[in-house]
Amino acid sequence: MHGGDAGRVDAWRLQLRCAWAIGKKNARVYYLKGPVITFGIVFPLFFYLAFAAGHDAPPATLVPGIVAMALFFTASAVGPLVTPWERQARTYERLVTSPASLGAILAGDTGAGAAFGALLALLPLTGGVALTSAAVVDPIALIAGWLLGALAFATLGVLLAAPATDTPSQVMMLSNLVRLPLIFISGVFVPHDQMPMWGQWLSPLSPLSYCADLMRVGFGAAPHWSVALDAAALTGFTMAFGWLALLLHRRTLRR
Repeated sequence: MHGGDAGRVDAWRLQLRCAWAIGKKNARVYYLKGPVITFGIVFPLFFYLAFAAGHDAPPATLVPGIVAMALFFTASAVGPLVTPWERQARTYERLVTSPASLGAILAGDTGAGAAFGALLALLPLTGGVALTSAAVVDPIALIAGWLLGALAFATLGVLLAAPATDTPSQVMMLSNLVRLPLIFISGVFVPHDQMPMWGQWLSPLSPLSYCADLMRVGFGAAPHWSVALDAAALTGFTMAFGWLALLLHRRTLRR
């Protein structure tokens, strides 16, 4: 290996270690903070149950919907709050002047959010399987929706943290203005074929649509699109959100 190649490998290893350290720091410091618990766990659970109470849907439909909702809110709850809290505590400036690149910082934030969402989504998943008649039929589709959804939603959360503010409430207001419309057009509450035509046209714009589709396939439903298309769409959303997050966070730093 040439000296230049070895130097690039060492630089990549350093940035990976930085991203890992930032992810662990976020998990230790921010996971159990009140706003994360409220907006990431309590709000989506009661939001979905309030809707489900008025609908006579089978457990095989309700359980994947609850899991997808929990994953969406929990994975995207950490990212919008970490950066404002860092700015508020005056640690963000120290972080961006460290050896960690901006990409490594955002990767660490994304990893923390994805892990948070993936782990907490296991609670409604295991509870639904244990306490209802819902059963996992296609574990590969379920795992694909679980992991790819966690990454896409966590990257969305990091993107929503781009505004230059140190007030978490402002970021959460923006976050909910984005996330709530994505929920209502996703088909989580109403099956796609029962949605109005405008909803069916807008549904592909929400990453939650593809995650929920994979979750339903995991519990034995027929896919609305296809498993391959759902997985490709979630991967595409992750890459697009990540690129936009890097672009907007870099622009914010220049200000």
